Amino acid sequence: MNGPEIHLSVAPELRLFVTPERRQGRTTLVTDGLSTLGHVVESVGVPLTEAGRLLVDGRQVAASHIPRAGEHVEVYGVERPQQVPGAPLRFLLDVHLGTLARRLRLLGVDAAYENEDIGDPALATLSAQERRVLLSRDRGLLRRREIWAGAYVYSDRPEDQLRDVLERFTPALAPWTRCTACNGRLTDADKDSVQDQLEQGTQRTYDVFAQCTACDRVYWRGAHHARLEAIVAEALREFGGAAA
Repeated sequence: MNGPEIHLSVAPELRLFVTPERRQGRTTLVTDGLSTLGHVVESVGVPLTEAGRLLVDGRQVAASHIPRAGEHVEVYGVERPQQVPGAPLRFLLDVHLGTLARRLRLLGVDAAYENEDIGDPALATLSAQERRVLLSRDRGLLRRREIWAGAYVYSDRPEDQLRDVLERFTPALAPWTRCTACNGRLTDADKDSVQDQLEQGTQRTYDVFAQCTACDRVYWRGAHHARLEAIVAEALREFGGAAA
Protein backbone atom coordinates (compact mmCIF):
# COMPACT_ATOMS: atom_id res chain seq x y z
CA MET A 1 0.00 0.00 0.00
CA ASN A 2 1.40 3.37 -0.98
CA GLY A 3 -0.59 6.38 0.23
CA PRO A 4 -1.05 8.85 3.10
CA GLU A 5 0.63 7.95 6.36
CA ILE A 6 -1.50 8.46 9.47
CA HIS A 7 -0.93 7.98 13.19
CA LEU A 8 -3.19 5.52 14.97
CA SER A 9 -4.01 5.00 18.64
CA VAL A 10 -6.33 2.27 19.89
CA ALA A 11 -8.06 2.31 23.28
CA PRO A 12 -6.69 -0.24 25.79
CA GLU A 13 -9.85 -2.37 25.74
CA LEU A 14 -9.51 -2.79 21.97
CA ARG A 15 -5.85 -3.73 21.87
CA LEU A 16 -6.54 -7.45 21.95
CA PHE A 17 -7.76 -7.07 18.35
CA VAL A 18 -4.57 -5.55 16.95
CA THR A 19 -1.06 -6.87 16.40
CA PRO A 20 1.41 -6.59 19.32
CA GLU A 21 3.30 -3.67 17.78
CA ARG A 22 0.11 -1.56 17.81
CA ARG A 23 -0.68 -2.20 21.49
CA GLN A 24 1.85 0.21 22.95
CA GLY A 25 0.27 3.52 21.93
CA ARG A 26 0.52 5.66 18.80
CA THR A 27 1.81 3.88 15.71
CA THR A 28 2.06 4.84 12.06
CA LEU A 29 -0.09 3.33 9.32
CA VAL A 30 0.07 3.77 5.57
CA THR A 31 -3.38 3.97 3.93
CA ASP A 32 -4.43 3.88 0.29
CA GLY A 33 -5.93 7.38 0.31
CA LEU A 34 -9.32 6.04 -0.81
CA SER A 35 -10.63 3.78 1.94
CA THR A 36 -12.86 5.08 4.72
CA LEU A 37 -11.70 5.29 8.30
CA GLY A 38 -14.10 2.47 9.12
CA HIS A 39 -12.35 0.24 6.61
CA VAL A 40 -8.95 1.26 7.99
CA VAL A 41 -10.03 0.45 11.55
CA GLU A 42 -11.23 -2.99 10.49
CA SER A 43 -8.07 -3.57 8.46
CA VAL A 44 -5.98 -3.38 11.65
CA GLY A 45 -8.27 -5.95 13.29
CA VAL A 46 -10.89 -3.97 15.23
CA PRO A 47 -14.51 -4.91 14.35
CA LEU A 48 -16.62 -1.78 13.90
CA THR A 49 -19.13 -3.27 16.33
CA GLU A 50 -16.51 -2.62 19.03
CA ALA A 51 -15.46 0.86 17.91
CA GLY A 52 -17.14 3.82 19.56
CA ARG A 53 -15.93 7.38 19.07
CA LEU A 54 -13.47 7.98 16.24
CA LEU A 55 -11.37 11.09 16.75
CA VAL A 56 -9.19 12.72 14.10
CA ASP A 57 -6.83 15.35 15.51
CA GLY A 58 -9.15 15.63 18.50
CA ARG A 59 -12.44 16.05 16.65
CA GLN A 60 -15.06 13.34 16.29
CA VAL A 61 -15.66 12.04 12.77
CA ALA A 62 -17.85 9.43 11.11
CA ALA A 63 -16.58 6.05 9.95
CA SER A 64 -17.00 7.36 6.40
CA HIS A 65 -14.14 9.88 6.89
CA ILE A 66 -11.25 9.45 4.44
CA PRO A 67 -7.97 9.72 6.37
CA ARG A 68 -5.42 12.27 5.13
CA ALA A 69 -1.67 12.36 5.56
CA GLY A 70 -0.44 13.26 9.02
CA GLU A 71 -3.77 12.85 10.82
CA HIS A 72 -3.82 11.37 14.30
CA VAL A 73 -6.67 8.87 14.61
CA GLU A 74 -7.90 7.71 18.02
CA VAL A 75 -10.21 4.70 18.22
CA TYR A 76 -12.28 4.31 21.39
CA GLY A 77 -14.48 1.45 22.55
CA VAL A 78 -18.26 1.60 22.60
CA GLU A 79 -19.87 3.55 25.42
CA ARG A 80 -21.69 1.46 27.97
CA PRO A 81 -24.56 0.94 28.36
CA GLN A 82 -24.79 0.73 24.59
CA GLN A 83 -27.93 2.06 22.95
CA VAL A 84 -29.26 -0.09 20.10
CA PRO A 85 -31.73 1.38 17.59
CA GLY A 86 -35.15 -0.17 17.52
CA ALA A 87 -37.11 -2.02 20.16
CA PRO A 88 -37.43 -4.43 21.78
CA LEU A 89 -33.82 -5.41 22.45
CA ARG A 90 -33.28 -8.94 21.16
CA PHE A 91 -30.21 -11.11 20.60
CA LEU A 92 -28.96 -13.75 18.19
CA LEU A 93 -26.07 -16.00 19.27
CA ASP A 94 -23.79 -18.08 17.10
CA VAL A 95 -23.40 -21.84 17.51
CA HIS A 96 -20.50 -21.53 19.98
CA LEU A 97 -22.49 -19.61 22.62
CA GLY A 98 -25.11 -22.13 23.67
CA THR A 99 -24.52 -21.80 27.41
CA LEU A 100 -24.76 -18.01 27.21
CA ALA A 101 -28.01 -18.31 25.23
CA ARG A 102 -29.54 -20.56 27.89
CA ARG A 103 -28.51 -18.22 30.70
CA LEU A 104 -29.94 -15.18 28.93
CA ARG A 105 -33.21 -17.07 28.42
CA LEU A 106 -33.18 -18.07 32.09
CA LEU A 107 -33.24 -14.34 32.86
CA GLY A 108 -36.10 -13.73 30.44
CA VAL A 109 -33.96 -12.14 27.72
CA ASP A 110 -34.99 -12.86 24.11
CA ALA A 111 -32.01 -14.85 22.82
CA ALA A 112 -32.31 -16.75 19.53
CA TYR A 113 -29.79 -19.53 19.03
CA GLU A 114 -29.23 -22.26 16.46
CA ASN A 115 -27.94 -25.64 17.71
CA GLU A 116 -26.32 -26.26 14.33
CA ASP A 117 -23.95 -24.01 12.44
CA ILE A 118 -26.10 -22.38 9.75
CA GLY A 119 -23.16 -20.38 8.37
CA ASP A 120 -22.10 -16.75 8.63
CA PRO A 121 -24.22 -15.43 5.73
CA ALA A 122 -27.40 -16.96 7.18
CA LEU A 123 -26.66 -15.64 10.68
CA ALA A 124 -25.99 -12.14 9.37
CA THR A 125 -29.19 -12.22 7.29
CA LEU A 126 -31.24 -13.44 10.27
CA SER A 127 -29.81 -10.63 12.40
CA ALA A 128 -30.99 -8.09 9.82
CA GLN A 129 -34.39 -9.70 9.19
CA GLU A 130 -35.31 -9.95 12.88
CA ARG A 131 -33.33 -6.89 14.03
CA ARG A 132 -31.34 -8.83 16.58
CA VAL A 133 -27.97 -7.97 18.07
CA LEU A 134 -25.60 -10.70 16.86
CA LEU A 135 -23.32 -11.96 19.64
CA SER A 136 -20.17 -13.81 18.59
CA ARG A 137 -16.50 -14.41 19.27
CA ASP A 138 -15.93 -14.59 15.50
CA ARG A 139 -14.46 -11.25 14.35
CA GLY A 140 -15.00 -12.11 10.71
CA LEU A 141 -18.70 -12.69 11.28
CA LEU A 142 -19.04 -9.33 13.02
CA ARG A 143 -17.49 -7.59 10.01
CA ARG A 144 -20.31 -8.67 7.70
CA ARG A 145 -22.10 -5.57 6.45
CA GLU A 146 -25.61 -7.03 6.48
CA ILE A 147 -25.87 -7.60 10.24
CA TRP A 148 -28.37 -5.40 12.09
CA ALA A 149 -26.09 -4.84 15.08
CA GLY A 150 -23.40 -6.92 16.70
CA ALA A 151 -21.12 -7.34 19.66
CA TYR A 152 -17.97 -9.30 20.32
CA VAL A 153 -18.14 -11.64 23.33
CA TYR A 154 -14.82 -11.05 25.04
CA SER A 155 -14.57 -14.03 27.39
CA ASP A 156 -14.78 -17.78 26.86
CA ARG A 157 -16.23 -18.29 30.37
CA PRO A 158 -20.07 -18.32 30.48
CA GLU A 159 -20.17 -16.41 33.80
CA ASP A 160 -18.09 -13.57 32.38
CA GLN A 161 -19.92 -13.66 29.06
CA LEU A 162 -23.27 -13.16 30.79
CA ARG A 163 -21.99 -10.32 32.93
CA ASP A 164 -20.44 -8.62 29.89
CA VAL A 165 -23.67 -8.75 27.86
CA LEU A 166 -25.83 -7.58 30.77
CA GLU A 167 -23.45 -4.72 31.59
CA ARG A 168 -23.08 -3.65 27.96
CA PHE A 169 -26.75 -3.70 26.90
CA THR A 170 -28.70 -3.64 30.21
CA PRO A 171 -31.64 -5.69 28.88
CA ALA A 172 -34.77 -5.91 31.01
CA LEU A 173 -34.68 -9.04 33.17
CA ALA A 174 -37.71 -11.23 33.83
CA PRO A 175 -36.40 -14.55 35.20
CA TRP A 176 -38.28 -17.82 34.75
CA THR A 177 -40.41 -16.52 31.86
CA ARG A 178 -38.63 -18.13 28.87
CA CYS A 179 -37.91 -21.67 27.81
CA THR A 180 -34.17 -22.26 28.03
CA ALA A 181 -34.45 -24.86 25.27
CA CYS A 182 -36.25 -22.90 22.55
CA ASN A 183 -36.67 -19.28 23.77
CA GLY A 184 -40.48 -19.57 23.87
CA ARG A 185 -42.64 -18.04 26.59
CA LEU A 186 -43.48 -20.03 29.72
CA THR A 187 -46.90 -20.24 31.30
CA ASP A 188 -48.12 -21.85 34.51
CA ALA A 189 -49.21 -25.45 33.98
CA ASP A 190 -51.66 -27.60 35.89
CA LYS A 191 -50.12 -30.85 37.09
CA ASP A 192 -52.88 -32.95 35.57
CA SER A 193 -52.35 -31.39 32.14
CA VAL A 194 -48.63 -32.30 32.00
CA GLN A 195 -48.50 -35.55 33.97
CA ASP A 196 -48.08 -37.66 30.82
CA GLN A 197 -44.71 -35.91 30.29
CA LEU A 198 -43.50 -36.60 33.84
CA GLU A 199 -41.75 -39.57 35.37
CA GLN A 200 -43.49 -41.13 38.35
CA GLY A 201 -40.92 -39.78 40.79
CA THR A 202 -41.43 -36.26 39.53
CA GLN A 203 -45.21 -36.63 39.77
CA ARG A 204 -44.94 -37.68 43.41
CA THR A 205 -42.40 -35.03 44.43
CA TYR A 206 -43.46 -31.79 42.69
CA ASP A 207 -46.71 -29.89 42.35
CA VAL A 208 -45.74 -26.60 40.68
CA PHE A 209 -45.01 -26.64 36.93
CA ALA A 210 -44.55 -24.34 33.97
CA GLN A 211 -44.80 -25.20 30.28
CA CYS A 212 -43.38 -23.64 27.15
CA THR A 213 -46.07 -22.24 24.87
CA ALA A 214 -43.88 -22.96 21.83
CA CYS A 215 -42.33 -26.43 22.31
CA ASP A 216 -44.46 -27.77 25.25
CA ARG A 217 -41.40 -28.53 27.40
CA VAL A 218 -42.34 -28.82 31.08
CA TYR A 219 -40.36 -27.19 33.91
CA TRP A 220 -40.32 -27.71 37.68
CA ARG A 221 -38.01 -26.93 40.57
CA GLY A 222 -35.80 -29.97 40.24
CA ALA A 223 -32.32 -30.93 41.36
CA HIS A 224 -30.60 -28.12 39.43
CA HIS A 225 -32.93 -25.35 40.61
CA ALA A 226 -30.62 -24.12 43.38
CA ARG A 227 -27.79 -23.56 40.89
CA LEU A 228 -30.11 -21.72 38.52
CA GLU A 229 -31.49 -19.63 41.37
CA ALA A 230 -27.95 -18.57 42.22
CA ILE A 231 -27.38 -17.36 38.63
CA VAL A 232 -30.66 -15.43 38.71
CA ALA A 233 -30.00 -13.91 42.13
CA GLU A 234 -26.54 -12.70 41.14
CA ALA A 235 -27.84 -11.13 37.92
CA LEU A 236 -30.68 -9.35 39.71
CA ARG A 237 -28.38 -8.13 42.44
CA GLU A 238 -25.88 -6.68 39.99
CA PHE A 239 -28.12 -5.52 37.14
CA GLY A 240 -31.62 -5.21 38.56
CA GLY A 241 -34.92 -6.44 37.21
CA ALA A 242 -38.14 -7.90 38.46
CA ALA A 243 -38.47 -11.56 39.24
CA ALA A 244 -41.44 -13.23 37.58
